[in-house]
Amino acid sequence: MSNKDQVFKVEINTVADFKFGSTVANVFDDMVNRSVPFYGEMQRMIAELAADYAKPGTDVYDLGCATGTTLIGMNTSIPEDIRFIGIDDSPEMLDKCLVKLKEAGFSRSIDLRVADLNANVEITNASVVVLCLTLQFVRPIYREKLLKSVFDGLRSGGVLILVEKILAEDSVFNREFIKHYYNYKRRNQYSDMEISQKREALENILIPYKLSENIAMLRDIGFENCEVFFKWYNFSGLIARKK
Repeated sequence: MSNKDQVFKVEINTVADFKFGSTVANVFDDMVNRSVPFYGEMQRMIAELAADYAKPGTDVYDLGCATGTTLIGMNTSIPEDIRFIGIDDSPEMLDKCLVKLKEAGFSRSIDLRVADLNANVEITNASVVVLCLTLQFVRPIYREKLLKSVFDGLRSGGVLILVEKILAEDSVFNREFIKHYYNYKRRNQYSDMEISQKREALENILIPYKLSENIAMLRDIGFENCEVFFKWYNFSGLIARKK
């Protein structure tokens, strides 16, 4: 059971850049469930889509696997003859992930790796690669390189499942969408100070793109098919297929 997220509950004189260290890892599940609209439904949809494309004898990757929620969800829908590979740059997140996998009775072959997605990440023999709220934290200058590694590592017919926080296509709507998003966080018992301090901490760390920019990037890399499977104001889910 995750602890309650109170990372930004006390006023901070100088807000530092957001880090996925032990403080965040200890409350991450509560944080993401209270901060991401329809997070549980996103996870269900990811698991269903992954099951549609996962092939026997291949690997399924979760890049930015955090505490393992997506891995656990996919485990219930994907046959046992497929290996899971979880990659995250936070050892503290992977420690939490291991605990959750054991608690969930996770028995399949799995390889958890510490790696920086801004650097070279080797992907091979993949039928499914998931980037759930992860690409937005990869520095923009490295995003195409990472997605090219994903594309090259996917087998024919394999898919990338991408969930991202996004910018609206029109700045007028962007302001409205953010207003509604902050109201969502208030409904989940975050104070205005918590919302403000987290926004400041993420300002230079989480860099969202427009939905159209993400789609264009995927198509430029070579994905043959690309479709939106989820949309809520400033959050979106995409599935892209390699021919």
